[in-house]
Amino acid sequence: MKRTLLTGLLLSVITLSLATQAAEKGLIVIITPSHDNPFFKAEANGAAQKAKALGYSTLVASHDDDVNKQNQLIETAIARKAKAIVLDNAGADATVGSVQKAKDAGIPTFLIDREINKTGVAVAQIVSNNYQGAQLGAEKFVNLLNGKGDYVELLGKESDTNAGVRSQGYHDVLDDYSDMKMVAQQSANWSQTEAFSRMETILQKNPNIVGVISGNDTMALGAEAALKAAGKTNVVVVGFDGSDYVRDAIINNGNIKATVLQPGWAQAQMAIEQADYYLIHGKAQKEEKQLMDCVLIDDANASKLETFNLAH
Repeated sequence: MKRTLLTGLLLSVITLSLATQAAEKGLIVIITPSHDNPFFKAEANGAAQKAKALGYSTLVASHDDDVNKQNQLIETAIARKAKAIVLDNAGADATVGSVQKAKDAGIPTFLIDREINKTGVAVAQIVSNNYQGAQLGAEKFVNLLNGKGDYVELLGKESDTNAGVRSQGYHDVLDDYSDMKMVAQQSANWSQTEAFSRMETILQKNPNIVGVISGNDTMALGAEAALKAAGKTNVVVVGFDGSDYVRDAIINNGNIKATVLQPGWAQAQMAIEQADYYLIHGKAQKEEKQLMDCVLIDDANASKLETFNLAH
């Protein structure tokens, strides 16, 4: 009985010690777009997991691509004297001021997924090589269509630099194929619902399309749903992100035949590791601008993909 009581007391002391250690290391605030998008949810989860493993407490929040909400969340981080902020931002230009405000308050920011249009404000900007990834996706798209036919492009949110970079990467490949013609190009703002409605309208005017290339997986899923509703089971769709939902579509031989994995989970964990290094050493671990290469996902490797991470 005494031994059991002593063991319980010892465990309580260890638990209290770990909690105190976490409190001593301080708070890291993790802010991303909406967790309705599995990519952003994976970012948040990956960052929170790593932060807790390193002994930090966390505050995880979403700005929903609303700059005002993002500003309020960064104000909250400042008010709570956060040790660092990990941020997937709500606008390349609109975010600069709030990141500068955090810096002025002594709080370093580590950006993931999306860059801002200024250097020297954030400690790190860790992003996927969207141009390289888009070229991988476009090359696969060409192969799937045998280099010919009418196709549609669904663009992401126009204020997001990734949308433009991915589109440019696509077209630097696709525009070399004279037998391929883009008959429609519309923004669906990264949204599955908007992509569904856009595709419905596009199909009414262009019933003979053979392919859809999408700026992200969420829009690819919306496009696929619209195509299935219209009985267009042979129209090829290629996405970008590497979500588990699209993985399943590829494995199950749906309209979606390929996607491009951007390593969101790894980026988020890397940002936490670099924040920890900065807080310990008082300097950046790496250069501010950091690019991570993307990987093509198709029927050859889709089964190895889980939570935006590819098992090797």
